[in-house]
This record gives sequence, structure tokens and C-alpha cells, in this order.
Amino acid sequence: MSDFENIAELMQEIGKAAKDAAQVLVNAPADAKNRALKEAAASLRDNSEAIIQANYKDMAVGEQKGLTSAMLDRLELNEDRIAGMAAGLESIAELNDPVGSVMENWDRPNGLSISRVRVPLGVIGVIYESRPNVTADAGSLCLKSGNASILRGGSESFHSSSTILESLKAGLKAANLPEAAIQMVPTTDRAAVGEMLTMTDYLDVIVPRGGRSLVERVQTEAKVPVFAHLEGICHTYVNADSSPEMAKEIVVNAKMRRTGICGATETLLIDRDAVASHLPPILDALNAAGCEIRGDDETRELDVRVIAASEEDWDTEYLDSIISVRQVNGVEEAVDHVNRHGTEHTDAIITDDAATAEKFLNGINSAIAVHNASTQFADGGEFGMGAEIGISTGKMHARGPVGVEQLTTFKYIVRGDGHTRP
Repeated sequence: MSDFENIAELMQEIGKAAKDAAQVLVNAPADAKNRALKEAAASLRDNSEAIIQANYKDMAVGEQKGLTSAMLDRLELNEDRIAGMAAGLESIAELNDPVGSVMENWDRPNGLSISRVRVPLGVIGVIYESRPNVTADAGSLCLKSGNASILRGGSESFHSSSTILESLKAGLKAANLPEAAIQMVPTTDRAAVGEMLTMTDYLDVIVPRGGRSLVERVQTEAKVPVFAHLEGICHTYVNADSSPEMAKEIVVNAKMRRTGICGATETLLIDRDAVASHLPPILDALNAAGCEIRGDDETRELDVRVIAASEEDWDTEYLDSIISVRQVNGVEEAVDHVNRHGTEHTDAIITDDAATAEKFLNGINSAIAVHNASTQFADGGEFGMGAEIGISTGKMHARGPVGVEQLTTFKYIVRGDGHTRP
């Protein structure tokens, strides 16, 4: 049940407040936005115990609901993760302010001067599920890029996100910026999501972060433009011309560092010419790390611990300690598999051959193509963006990690001196 009698009216009020705040932010100086972020970071550290206590409530509810271990890992907060959120806010504050930056300028023969200048999108809606850190990441990235934000976290993370929001608002207040610049929908009623999807008078874009069902719903029902990806079915391809030790280290990290994130490798592709030298130690290391291995017939013949992979496995985002393994004949077959079964998120090749690497990197359709590194680097923070609001696998406007620059658009500024067009 909702605590609010009229969800539509509630969302309209939130939308109006956000739009008013956006009009203030478009002219807010960089110093004010940066101060808000730094003060919010300090507040997160000062209130870490309260945030952890709120998170305990969410974790207890999540366990009662039977959330998977991967979902609980996404939900859990501790001192280190809160410190990471605070550091993320500070790193965003140190980024160059994109608003007002001149992308290009030129003069016309008639004397007109034309500039293409970055401006905020306006109001950004973010709909997410179990990750409370999205509250800090999304709110701060939107603020830095001059956008107001409306955050709708999942019921699983409601208490954690609400407490994190208090720190963000403390930062806004300290910098004399409108507190409505970062708002969170104060109800877990799903009707609020339906309202957000049609708020074309107030929202300029929606970013869904969650499972397939959430993203599919947003993409199907939204009347507001969407930055989204459905899944992260990421691949690591081990080419024959590679170091067995490097391949083992990267594959284990790409799969097992954090299995519940969208950049985790779900399928290992390996050259048949590399199987004898590379695959046994990789399988041993994955098995020792507690990973279930599902493989094609050739891989099962090599190792009795490997479970038979079905056709469905090649199209599955496990978000768990499970990996599928397939043997291929060279880079062309690997690229074909990635483009048929991948989701254009993040895919990696491990090879010492530069020409082979280029064939893979240019051939796959992925938003992020990686050479000799873990797919788990698919993260805005690792890209130097401070954080990200999500990974977009679309090809319009924003692609890959969505950071502060991707949360802006541009306008043309035309300057004349009494010009009239003949």
C-alpha cells in the first residue's frame, strides 16, 4: 500500500519542483555545484553509521524476500562502500564542468559567429532496483552536469537510499542550491513508475538501472526518451597468441571479482589452438573460486567438472558464479558469436597479436571493447568519469558509461552585429 492517496498528484508536484530547480541549476556556478558535492561527501562519512543501520533494515527484508546472493551483494553497504561513494562524489567535483563549454565555434563569411555550447538536458529520471549507491552516483552526476534529478529506487533499497539522500540534500543546502535539485520518490508504490514514464512535461530523459523486466517495461511504456541497456551478456575471448597466465588472471577477475555487476563476463570463448595450453589452468582457477562451469561438448570432454551448456546458456546473463565456455576457430568465429549472442555491452579479447586485437575490437558491435583487460573495468569511475549513471548500449546520444558530458546536450549560439538575411 502507498502512504500517498494520489500518486499522480504527488508525481506532478515532484516534477514541477524538479523543473523549477533545473532552471536554477542551468546558471549555477561550478563552485556552488562542487561545494554541494564535497559537503555531501563529508555528510556521507559523518552519517555512515546511520546509513549502515538503514541498510540493515533493507538487507533483512531482502533476505526475507529470498533475494539471490548477487542481489544481496548489490544491496549491501559497509564502511568501505560508503567511503567509496563519498570518494566518488569528490572525484566528480574535481571534473571539469561541462556546462557552458564550447564544443566548436566558427565564423561565417557574412560575419556571423556561431558556437556549439554544452547545456544540461534538464530533468533526469532514474529508476533503479537494489543498488543504493545509485542514489549518490546518479544524484551527483546530474547535479554536476546542471540537471535536476528524480530518483526512484526499488523497495529493496528504500531505507538505505532515503538516508543517503539526506546527505545529498545537506550538500545542496550548504551550497545554497535548491534541495529539489535531487529528489527521491517517497513511496515504493509501483504506480509512481508508471507516472514517471509519461511525465513528458517535466522529464527530459529516463535512465533505468535494473533487471530485464524493469528495463523492458521502461522501454515499452515510456513516452520520455530512454538511456538503457537490457542486459550485460559480456564475453572474454582468449586468442591462441596470448600468455596463459595473463589469460587465467583476467578471466577469473572478469567473472568472479563481482559476479552481480553488468560488466561481469558471462561467456568465455577460447581458440581451439589454445585449449591445451590455456584452458585447464583457467578451469582449475574458476573452480577453486567457486564458479560453476557450463561448457560445450569439447570442453566437457576435457574436464569432467564441466556441466553441459544448453543453447540458452549462450544468451544468459547469470549475475552469479556461473560461466559458459565455448571453443572457437579463431577471431572471426569469436566475433560472430559475440555479435549473435551478446548485448552490445562490454566484450574483451586477450591476445598479444595487435592485428588480431584490431579485428576483434573493430568487429564487435559492443559499446565497450577491451583488449588484455578485465570486462569489470566497464565502469564510469574506472573511465575517469568519477561515476556513471549507467551503461548505455544504444547508439543515439550516449553510449557506454554515461557520465557528466553524456548528461548534456548542446545549443547553437549565433552572434551577429545587426545582421539581416537577404
